[in-house]
Amino acid sequence: MNSYRNSDPRPPIMTGSPSSMIVPPLDWDRGPWNRWAFQHVREILPTVEVWRGNGHRGRFARKECDLDMLAVETSRGDVATLAGLLDETYTDGFLVLKEGAIAYERYFNGMTERTLHLSQSMAKSVTGTLAGILIGRGLMDPAAKVTAYLPELEQTGWDSASLQQVLDMTTGVKFSEAYTDRYSEIGQVDVASGWKPVPPGSDPAFEWPRHMWELVLRLKQTTRPHGAAFEYRSIETDVIALAMERVTGKRLAELVSEEIWQKIGAEENASFTVDPAGYALADAGFSATLRDYGRFGQMILEQGAGIVPSEWINATRSGKHSADFHPSLPRGSYRNQFWIMDPDSRTLMCKGVFGQFIIIDFEHSMVAVKLSSYPDFTNDAYSIATYRAVQAIALELT
Repeated sequence: MNSYRNSDPRPPIMTGSPSSMIVPPLDWDRGPWNRWAFQHVREILPTVEVWRGNGHRGRFARKECDLDMLAVETSRGDVATLAGLLDETYTDGFLVLKEGAIAYERYFNGMTERTLHLSQSMAKSVTGTLAGILIGRGLMDPAAKVTAYLPELEQTGWDSASLQQVLDMTTGVKFSEAYTDRYSEIGQVDVASGWKPVPPGSDPAFEWPRHMWELVLRLKQTTRPHGAAFEYRSIETDVIALAMERVTGKRLAELVSEEIWQKIGAEENASFTVDPAGYALADAGFSATLRDYGRFGQMILEQGAGIVPSEWINATRSGKHSADFHPSLPRGSYRNQFWIMDPDSRTLMCKGVFGQFIIIDFEHSMVAVKLSSYPDFTNDAYSIATYRAVQAIALELT
C-alpha cells in the first residue's frame, strides 16, 4: 500500500477495536505505516521515560503570523504556498519560533500539541548537546581517546580515535549506513536496538547482535585513518552515549532528563526506545512534542541559555566546510553531532531520516521545527525545498 499525504483519504491504520490494519513489526518505520507509528512509538516498542521534572512548564509567547499562503518553492522547483509544501512533504507538525515566541504552528495527520513524535537522527544532536554539558563540566575531554572512557574499545576500530573524532563522525570505523540492506551495520542496529525482529528468511548462520553494546564491540575494522574524513555513521552517537553512561554512572534517559529536559521547561515527558539490555538508542530513539523540540532549538539559539556552555555552541558552529559536502547541503559541514548549513550563516540543524528537522537560524533569531513521515528514508528534493521555505519564512518575519 502506498503512503498518503494529509490531503489524501486517511487509511484506518491501527483504528477500531480490534484494528483491521495492524502495523507490521518489520516495516513499522516505512510508509504508509510510519504515518501512524512515528506518533505512537510507545505502543509498539519498549521505551524509557525522559522525565520533564516537577518544575515550571515554560510558556511561549504567541506572536502569530498566518504563513499558509506564503509563496515558496516545491520539491519540483515551481511556486506554491507553504501550506501546499507542508502537504507535499508529508508533514505531521511544523513550528516557527521568532525571538522566542510562536510565530506559526500547525499540526496534521492526527498529531496534537501533546503528541510525542519520533526524532530519528535529531536524537544525535540531543546526545551531542549532553556531551557538550559534560565536557564543559570537565567530566570528559574531547581531545582524549575514547578508550579512556570505554577501554573495551581498544579491541575495536575505535582504538586510538579521539572523543572529538567520534563527535564529528571522522573516525575510520567501518560501518555501512545502507538503510535498505537488512544485513548492513545499520540494518543490524534495527535488530540490536530492539526496533525490528530478525528478518524472516535470514541466513541461519548469521549471528545477529543481541544488543547495541554487542554490535559496537563487533566493529573491528577501519577504512581510513581516524580524522581523515567525515562519514555519516549512526553508531558513533551510541559510542558517545555509552561513554557518558560510563563516566556518570547514569543511564542516558536520566542524563537527558536532568541536564536538558528539566532545565528547558519542557511541557511533556519525552522518551527513548531501549534495547534488550536497557540501553536507550542515542542515535535515533528519542521522541518528544513539537514545542519541546522547539524549546531545545531555542536553548541552542540562546547560546546554551546557561544550560550548555556558550563556548561549545560556538565550537559546534565552526565546522570544516567543503564545496561538495552533501547533495542537499553543498556548502555544509558537521560538528559535534549537528549539521551546519553553510560557512556564512553558520545556521545549525538537527536532521533525521523521513523528514525531521530543527533549523536554528542565529542571524534571524528563528527556530523552525518540521516533523514528518516521508514514504522513503531520504528525499533531497524535499529537504532542499524545506530549507528554502525556512529562508522565505525568515525574510517574511524580518
